[in-house]
Amino acid sequence: MLHYDFMQRAFFAGGIIALMASVLGVYLLLRRQALMADMLSHVSLAGVAAGTYLGINPSLSGFIVAVIGAIAVEYVRKAYKTYSELSVAIIMVGGLSLSVILMTMNKTVNKSFSSYLFGSVVAVNRMELMIMLAAALIGALFFFLLRRPLYIVSFDEESARTSGIPVQWISLGFSIVTGMIVAAAMPIVGVLLVSALIILPAALSVRISSSFTTAILVSMGIGLTGTFTGLTASYELSTPPGGTIAFVLLIFLVAGLSLKKLLALGSKRSSMVARPESPVSRGQL
Repeated sequence: MLHYDFMQRAFFAGGIIALMASVLGVYLLLRRQALMADMLSHVSLAGVAAGTYLGINPSLSGFIVAVIGAIAVEYVRKAYKTYSELSVAIIMVGGLSLSVILMTMNKTVNKSFSSYLFGSVVAVNRMELMIMLAAALIGALFFFLLRRPLYIVSFDEESARTSGIPVQWISLGFSIVTGMIVAAAMPIVGVLLVSALIILPAALSVRISSSFTTAILVSMGIGLTGTFTGLTASYELSTPPGGTIAFVLLIFLVAGLSLKKLLALGSKRSSMVARPESPVSRGQL
């Protein structure tokens, strides 16, 4: 399998995005913004449609529009502080409606949308690979250099603001990095499944980890393992890479949660068996 150049590029690209997407997913869950990844993927679809319609590289235009959408979400969220989830709905509607309009205006656009909707990691080109590397590098620097203030902001923005942390700029930077990683992940699993690559590893790691750092590392491990397993299964079974990766990650989530529940039940039963009898039960009063 790895003798083929396209599979080597697929594993390299999948590994890069899996690591960054898994870290991003943990922060999105802590900030109660799990739907943001799904929203930005739909917004980036409008960028892909615009790029195809105007004769611009679709991957680059989708990347730019996703970043613009992420910035717009942050500003709309300020207007609806009490109903912050409205920003996701508003921007998603804008992205989807623009995509439909552009697709209607140019019928040839529909033909090139399949790979963006469902992913085609085995067909990653040089431009897409450069976008992934740039997004991964910027994301890694952002999460590393701002890991402590970002951690505080993710749990409680008000406490972070009273502590002197520039919450507004950190939130804006986080939204931009989110848009970059979502757009870069599109060639891997496609617009419809990009949230699976970001959310599913984090959803499992936060349930089985005992600390924040452990959750980050476990999420990265799950994302990387799931991506490589999905790519291998896709090659062997001749199935779509994006859907296969998402399904493998879903299996990991279900299996991990089930195993955790079984271990908890086993531990509870063991403690009940090992618990000594009370004096009353032995008639020693």
